[in-house]
Amino acid sequence: MKELAHLFENNRRWARDMTARDPEFFRRLAGIQAPRYVWIGCSDSRVPANTIVGLLPGEVFVHRNVANLVTPGDANCLSVLQFAVETLGVEHIIVCGHHGCGGVRAALSRTPLADPIARWLEPLVALAGRYAAELGGLGDEEARVDRLCELNVRAQVGNVCRTEIVRRAWARGRSLAVHGWYYDLRDGLLRDLGLCVRQEADLPADLP
Repeated sequence: MKELAHLFENNRRWARDMTARDPEFFRRLAGIQAPRYVWIGCSDSRVPANTIVGLLPGEVFVHRNVANLVTPGDANCLSVLQFAVETLGVEHIIVCGHHGCGGVRAALSRTPLADPIARWLEPLVALAGRYAAELGGLGDEEARVDRLCELNVRAQVGNVCRTEIVRRAWARGRSLAVHGWYYDLRDGLLRDLGLCVRQEADLPADLP
């Protein structure tokens, strides 16, 4: 008996359903991918990028990691950005955090963590420290976690905009927008945090 046979059966059912709905779907999918969007989100299994925005495979280029961080030393994330911007020619970069993020909760509570996750979350711990007064003034832990999730999205939008990849694209006159969003697990709805940067000059001065 093949391990995880039910997942293979699910896959066969999905492929049959997709083909029944659109006989040319997989032929198109096997061609050149041309997504308009790149999604930088959390690895949390409850936040599937394509599904929550109602798009098909091939329509969103996705990078996910714990707490949707964008750091200068992360070659994986930067490679995704470079390929998306310079090769695929995406028009929108979406940084999406989410309610109840475990990485954010751990950084806020300073829960002891073993390497490498402790090292990974260091920028988030520093962000929580920077906004300690604001966070400490909120009513309860859930409110603090939600607010730090939002602050983290703002910080990562700033980090994306400051990469040489995005700055070069803007300098060449590319139409490229960086967005900050938040996904609420409690109702399945996305919220626009009102942060959309289309050129370096528009980068808000108050971004972390």
